[in-house]
Amino acid sequence: MKENYAIKKEIYVETTGVKRMSSNVFDTLKERGFIAQTSDEKAVRRMLGKRGVSFYIGFDSTAHSLHAGSLVPIMAMMHLQRAGHRPIAIVGGGTTMVGDPSGKDEMRQILDEQTIRANGRAIHSQLDRYLHFDGQNSLALDNADWLLPLKYIPFLRDIGRHFSVNRMLSAEAYRQRLEKGLSFIEFNYQILQAYDFLTLYQRYGCTLQMGGDDQWGNILAGIDLIRRVEGAQTEAITFPLMTTATGAKMGKTATGAVWLDPDKFSPYDYYQYWVNCDDRDVGRFLKLFTFLSMEEIQRLESLEGSKIQEAKKVLAFEATRITHGQKAAEEAQATASAVFGEAESRENLEAMPTTPISLERLKEGINPVDLFVETGTVDSKKEAKRLFQQGGMYINGQRVKRLNQSITEKNLTPKGILLRAGKKKYHRITPN
Repeated sequence: MKENYAIKKEIYVETTGVKRMSSNVFDTLKERGFIAQTSDEKAVRRMLGKRGVSFYIGFDSTAHSLHAGSLVPIMAMMHLQRAGHRPIAIVGGGTTMVGDPSGKDEMRQILDEQTIRANGRAIHSQLDRYLHFDGQNSLALDNADWLLPLKYIPFLRDIGRHFSVNRMLSAEAYRQRLEKGLSFIEFNYQILQAYDFLTLYQRYGCTLQMGGDDQWGNILAGIDLIRRVEGAQTEAITFPLMTTATGAKMGKTATGAVWLDPDKFSPYDYYQYWVNCDDRDVGRFLKLFTFLSMEEIQRLESLEGSKIQEAKKVLAFEATRITHGQKAAEEAQATASAVFGEAESRENLEAMPTTPISLERLKEGINPVDLFVETGTVDSKKEAKRLFQQGGMYINGQRVKRLNQSITEKNLTPKGILLRAGKKKYHRITPN
């Protein structure tokens, strides 16, 4: 198993051009912006200065695919794996049946066990592309395997007695929900997540849990449970909750989620998501979502004006390569070049037909059909609907997938909003 794992890592390094770093990986995470909080910074840094630390991150099985919002934890796992540590990826086949109240205004939809299991298998398959599970040096587990067989009364006696209701209610995730109503089933989530950490410590020697900053209370509960039950010290790292420079949630677009599944969100659309990012996000995204050296990132960050597009293309290519592979990244880059190269080379977009639209109207939102007709990109609503049905309606290089969506100021890029009908008919929207 170890030999196969080594081969997999060598193949990954060869295909991505990534070299393992000799410095403490904690410093790498901190420099690149991954760290929000730690249980004890000196202890975590000391821990990660050695090799072979088993660490875990959980991914609840609420959908058939992860989306770009999950990339921060995934990339952090990859950094630690390259530094010689052992990733344990947990899908929440058990915890998803309860529902995590963190960051939610209302109770999650309850899914049936069959759907949850299917989602978990799909998520593990996705994570395998990044972490190359071999069953020894990298593990893919489902917490349903130890949570579902639990007997309620023994669990309350052995585990529940270690939890203070007062302390649990002080957690941010619970406090935010108390006014609107927190169900009893959700109230158990923290206990179950803490039990996950205890189980992983006992079975696999896992001493570090990582997750989003909204998981801080749950993670600390696991550290406290291990201390009470086993008398051992474990540690935690949380990541900042990601938003774009515009305030939008990471991994969301006007047309929906940026899925990591190529069947739900094509590699070309994925490439376009990154290449169309806000100028203010480029440097931060290069640090988080690529393995480029900090020297190269600083060079790309320093580009100004129209040259910033070079940095965006590098970001888009590297991010697409990590998620979809070298070939898919090259094809997406070539397609984007063919689609936009001809249009953008026409006197740097200045010769492209352009319609100014007030920022107030954009803030209200405009239907794609109305926008294409108003700008003269198509002649009628009937033609616009036919164009959509044929898959030829594009906004900023992304195919329009729903006619009931709104085009708003969030779609603005430094070039404006670029409409495309078919392969060669372009029109540009600028705000006024």
